[in-house]
Order: sequence, then structure tokens, then C-alpha cells
Amino acid sequence: MDNRPIGVFDSGIGGLTVLKEIAEQLPGEDVVYFGDTARIPYGSRSKETVIRYFLQSARFLLTKNIKAIVIACNTASAMAMEEAQKEFDIPIIGVIEPGAKAAVAATKNAKIGVIGTKGTINSQSYQKTIRRLLPSAEIIGVACPLFVPIVEEGWENSDVAFMVARHYLLELKEHNIDSIVLGCTHYPALRYTIDKVFDGKVNLINPAYETAKVVKAMLKEKNMLSSKLDDGKHCFYVSDDPESFKRVGGNILKNEIEQIEKVTIEEL
Repeated sequence: MDNRPIGVFDSGIGGLTVLKEIAEQLPGEDVVYFGDTARIPYGSRSKETVIRYFLQSARFLLTKNIKAIVIACNTASAMAMEEAQKEFDIPIIGVIEPGAKAAVAATKNAKIGVIGTKGTINSQSYQKTIRRLLPSAEIIGVACPLFVPIVEEGWENSDVAFMVARHYLLELKEHNIDSIVLGCTHYPALRYTIDKVFDGKVNLINPAYETAKVVKAMLKEKNMLSSKLDDGKHCFYVSDDPESFKRVGGNILKNEIEQIEKVTIEEL
């Protein structure tokens, strides 16, 4: 057994959806979360910049004696996974592969949509992974940049959210997509609104949930599960404005975040 914490990284707040799923599926695990809020968004950054930012963030997490890193950020998973696995000698799990596998398992007509940031969509990471698993798949990727600020304002179930979603997702609806990968950590908060656009006739794939399943299986396979019987502790670190993180993060977790520490990681 291994009682060291799991490290969870995101470019900001959205990765809390992954932490939430880990907490539900692995309630005894301690988690150290780092959100690089000073340098968000990653979705519009170059690959070189995303890799540099992630490696700095991972080095910070390693100072907390973690046993694994979960890259909750879709953009960083798409752009930095290969470099991360070369750089660090601990298990590293991203959100791309689990989400792609779940989409392939869910689709009935091999027509799959992927929605995410511009960086994630342009990287083609989900598209390439889905095609590797299902060569016959027809995949349409759509960038939905306004979804993140909508969620962070707490407007995910508003008329504004519905109108924006209907505009972004029209192409997917016209192509008879039957499964959609929610390829940004913020997007699970919009499940109700997106489902409404499709009249309840689409499979919504939540990579956060799927990733937590993979983390659980990996820890079990490697005999690295925590032996603790009580609920795990969650520690939060950010690179900017803890108060904003508290407000929005509490909304995502449906629970108040009491302690957050601001850290500087640029020199790591």
C-alpha cells in the first residue's frame, strides 16, 4: 500500500472536476491539487509554452512527495504527455486516452464529436486516439472557447449558456453525432445544457470520470492504493488569486474550499 498523495494538475480551476471524481471513486486517497491560474488559459498557447508550464508545475507537485500525477488539463494532456513521461519516473495519467476509449465504447453509429479549447481541438489528440481505436470513426472537433468563462461565472444552466451551446454545436447536430467527448475540464458542468441542445439524444462522455477509473485501476494494479480508512485530505495550491479559485472552485466541488496557498513556480 502507498499512502502518499496523488498529484492533480490543471491550468486553472476546471481540473477540480477530475479531483471530484477521484474523491468519489477513491475516497481514502490524499490529493495535492495545483492550478496554474496565473498563466491560464493554456488552450491558446504554443506547444512549447504548454510543455514548459507543465514541467514547472509537475516539479512543484513532486516536492509534495506524490505517488502519481494526473494531468487533468486536456490541453496539457494533448501537448505535454510525451515529454512528461520522459522527464518523470512516476505514473502519469492524462485525460485524452480514457475519454477517447469511452467515446468508442459508447458510439453506435461511429459518429463522434469532440469539443474543447482551440489548443485541444487543433492538437487533434482526441481525434487521432479515437481513430486509432476505431478507424471507421467520423470525428468532428469543435472549439468552444466561451464555455470556460460561462462556467466560471456560474452561468452553466442559463439561457445564455443554451444559446452559445446551440450555436457551437449546430454542426455536430447536423452530422447526426451520437456521442460527444467533453474535452475540457470545465465542460462537465454544462452537461445539462448540452444535453438539452440535443434533446437528450446524445451520449456525453466525461473524461474526468473515465480518468478517475483509470487512476483507480492503475493504483490497484501497482498495489499503490492508500490504506487509510477515513476520507483523504485535499490540499490546494495556485499560482495566482486564491480568492477567485475559492469562489469558482467551491461551485464546482459543491463544497467550500477552506485553505489555498499561492506559490511561485516559474524558476522550477
